[in-house]
Amino acid sequence: MAELNQSPGKSGGKNRVKKMPVRVDLTAMVDLAFLLITFFMLTTSLLKPHVMPVVMPSDGPQGPVPASRTMTFCLGKNNHVLWYMGMADHPLTQPRLIGYGKDMRKVILDNAKLIQSSTGKGIIVLVKPAEHSVYENLVNTLDELNITNVPTYAIAAISPKDIDLLKQKGVY
Repeated sequence: MAELNQSPGKSGGKNRVKKMPVRVDLTAMVDLAFLLITFFMLTTSLLKPHVMPVVMPSDGPQGPVPASRTMTFCLGKNNHVLWYMGMADHPLTQPRLIGYGKDMRKVILDNAKLIQSSTGKGIIVLVKPAEHSVYENLVNTLDELNITNVPTYAIAAISPKDIDLLKQKGVY
């Protein structure tokens, strides 16, 4: 049993009536603390991680990807993204730099509509992170692809031609 005893203080001068020491029993408070801790541990639900499925090139279908439906994002340093339509060998559009967020979303939606109207099929997006890119940028890119409902996307290794394009723009 836990208790708190106070010793009577010594005071000089007149003789006074001795007060009995105060005795506080702490057992009930300790029991209550453990009951509260147990209650909150049992009733708290832990946060479950959110998982987004990503098909890696080794898991998906093997074969050539049509350049007319392909959009490539090269993730560079300083939160910059280089994008172009087609493949690195022969880009169908001029490579351009954009930022994350609304800029990226607008580019994805515009090109997805253009491809859907011209071919009748969905867009294919290749994400190529460079050595100097940040993991957060990869996650932001995948979030934008998920928000814009891109049906097919993959994370691929960056090619030397992509690195040259990033160096030309100054974001490698």
